[in-house]
Amino acid sequence: MIRRVVSLESLGAAIKEARKIKGLTQAAAGKPVGIDQTTVSKVEQGGRGTRLDTLFRLLAALDLELVLQPRQRPEDGRQVW
Repeated sequence: MIRRVVSLESLGAAIKEARKIKGLTQAAAGKPVGIDQTTVSKVEQGGRGTRLDTLFRLLAALDLELVLQPRQRPEDGRQVW
């Protein structure tokens, strides 16, 4: 699964998709790394205010990693936010 993530909302959607592909509930996804179901839900909904260490623990629990690369821009040169 490769997803383009450009916002907190798209990151949350990608995490939710990965969790569902693995057949895990929110509680089951967070349990191995000490994250409760409410926090997993918050992350999946856009995660505003979520600590980075919490995010990385959840990514690890789902066997995901965050990869940074230069942003792709439209051919007309407009800024992409």
